[in-house]
Amino acid sequence: MVDRLFLDANILFSASYREDAGVADLWIIDDVTLLSSAYAIEEAKRNLGEQQQRKRLERLIQPLHVVHAVTAPRAIRRDVELPEKDWPILGGAIAAEATHLITGDLKHFGRYFGKQIHGILVLPPPEYVRARR
Repeated sequence: MVDRLFLDANILFSASYREDAGVADLWIIDDVTLLSSAYAIEEAKRNLGEQQQRKRLERLIQPLHVVHAVTAPRAIRRDVELPEKDWPILGGAIAAEATHLITGDLKHFGRYFGKQIHGILVLPPPEYVRARR
């Protein structure tokens, strides 16, 4: 089975911020499908200050399968504590049928690292990359 990795906005931002960002290793792993949402892409773009960083983001999003901005259904919200701004990230991962949500957001998703939320394993990028090596 091919892993389907939903990339949070902070992953897109970090990979675009520096040319040699370690998180960009996610783009060279074989047998994965990289996913994200228009919402996450716009958030990353909004936070990148330099034109070169935005160009890098444009290159990085080319191979992504992008879902439209979606929020998580109310039925699943009672089991998960997230700020309102993160529900479209989880909703996007669910809509994209992701196997993994890759995020560096320790503050909001950290309590879910290594756990599944509605069938989606939440991991920080280094942990996923290590597991694949």
